[in-house]
Amino acid sequence: QAQLVESGGGLVQAGGSLRLSCAASGLQYSINTMGWFRQPPGKQREMVAGITRGGSTSYADSVKGRFTISRDNAKNTVYLQMNSLKPEDTAVYYCNLVSFTTRNYWGQGTQVTVSS
Repeated sequence: QAQLVESGGGLVQAGGSLRLSCAASGLQYSINTMGWFRQPPGKQREMVAGITRGGSTSYADSVKGRFTISRDNAKNTVYLQMNSLKPEDTAVYYCNLVSFTTRNYWGQGTQVTVSS
């Protein structure tokens, strides 16, 4: 059974940094795209960043230049380095893995709170 374990969330002051990790195990299919989504309080879930198996990345405009996504294919792990955090980055962050068979896997979510 697939399991995604997220870590690294927490409370940080504006301008600070956090690094999120998401380690997957028990996957039945090889993973193509890995990404991070977030859901701010009272809002819909939105894409934050994505990375293909080949290393191509994409970012939401709101995080470009501040966040960096990376992955370790051997470990089925995806990371999100978040710098210069802002209060509007406060949200529950979810990792998302998409297999080559287009199956979606979601993490349980980790809370990131940025105080002003």
